[in-house]
Amino acid sequence: MDERATSRKIVHIDMDAFYASVEQRDDPNLRGKPVVVAWKGNRSVVCAASYEARKFGVRSAMPAIRAERLCPEAIFVPPDFVRYKEASRAAREIFHRHTDLIEPLSLDEAYLDVTENKTGLPTATRVAKAIRQQVRDELHLTASAGVAPNKFLAKIASDWRKPDGLFVIPPEEVDAFLTPLPVGRIPGVGKVTEKRLEEIGIKTISELRNLESATLEERFGRYGIRLYELARGIDHNPVVADRPAKSISAEDTFERDIPLDETESMIRRLAEKVWSASRKETRIARTVVLKLKTSEFTILTRSHTAGSAPSSCEELTSIALSLRERVKPPTGQRFRLVGVGLSNFRESDDVPAHPTLFN
Repeated sequence: MDERATSRKIVHIDMDAFYASVEQRDDPNLRGKPVVVAWKGNRSVVCAASYEARKFGVRSAMPAIRAERLCPEAIFVPPDFVRYKEASRAAREIFHRHTDLIEPLSLDEAYLDVTENKTGLPTATRVAKAIRQQVRDELHLTASAGVAPNKFLAKIASDWRKPDGLFVIPPEEVDAFLTPLPVGRIPGVGKVTEKRLEEIGIKTISELRNLESATLEERFGRYGIRLYELARGIDHNPVVADRPAKSISAEDTFERDIPLDETESMIRRLAEKVWSASRKETRIARTVVLKLKTSEFTILTRSHTAGSAPSSCEELTSIALSLRERVKPPTGQRFRLVGVGLSNFRESDDVPAHPTLFN
C-alpha cells in the first residue's frame, strides 16, 4: 500500500436504514416491524426499508409494488423529508464536535477526516466510537462506522458490520483485508465490469493485482488506472468539506447492443434509481439528462431544463423518455449503454418550490 495514503485517518459514517429508522424512532408502533418508506402507487419506488423489511428482499430504489409483493405485511409510510433533514442536521452537528473536515454524501452518509480531531481523542477508532454513542444517546438512532487510512477503504469498512457496527482497517492490515475480496467490492465495478473481469480470469482483488496498469487502462480506459490503484488500497482523494454534488446519475451497459426503441425498460429502471437517490439531496435539480453510447462508443446526450424540478418519479421518467425521442440515429444504429441523470442543482430557496415535490 502507498505510504502517502497511510497518514490520514478517515471515518465513514453511514446512518442505518436512515429514513425508516427515523420513522420507527418517532412512532413506537413501527418498531420491530417491516417498514417501507415509499409513496404507494404503480410507479413509486422505495426510498428506504427497515432491516425487518430487508429480510424479505426489499431494497431502496425497488418499485414499491414489488416491495409489496415481497413483503405483504410491510407497513408503507410516505416519506417526510423535513424530518429526515432535521435528523441529518442534528447528526452533522455531532460530527462537527470532532472535526470540521466533513464531506456529506447524502442526508445519511458522510466522510470525516479525523487525522487531527477537535476533542483530543488519541485514535480515529475512539472518535468513531464517540460519534456512534452520541448519535445513539442524543438522536436515538444508530450509525455504522468504518475507520481506515483513506475514503475508499473507510466506505467498505462501514458496510462490514452493518447495522450498528464499527470496523477498523489499520494501515498495516490493508493488504490482508483487501486481497481476498471479490472485485465487486470495488466502487464502480458493476455486473458488466465484473463479468468482463471474470472473462479474463479475474474474480478477486488478489487476482486483479496481477494485471499491469497499462493492461487495465487498455481494457477499461481511465477507470482501469483507478482499478489498479484501488486494488492496492491506494486512494489519494481527500475529504473535501461541503463539496456539493454536481449531478446524480445512473447508467448501465446492455448485455448486447440494442436498437433505440428497445431502451425504454432500462430508462425506466434508471429513472427510478436516480429519483430515489435524489430524495437524499437537500438541493433541487432543474436539468434532466439522457446519455446514450453507441456500439462504436460514441456518446450522445440530450437534456431538458425546466423552471422547477421533476415532481415525481413518473415525471422524471416521462422527461427522460421524451429526450430519447430527440435522438435520431441512422438506420441500424445500436446502443451499448444508457444513462439518466439530474444536474443543475440549486438551493431550494433559490428555485420556486414545486407544490407536489415532497407530497
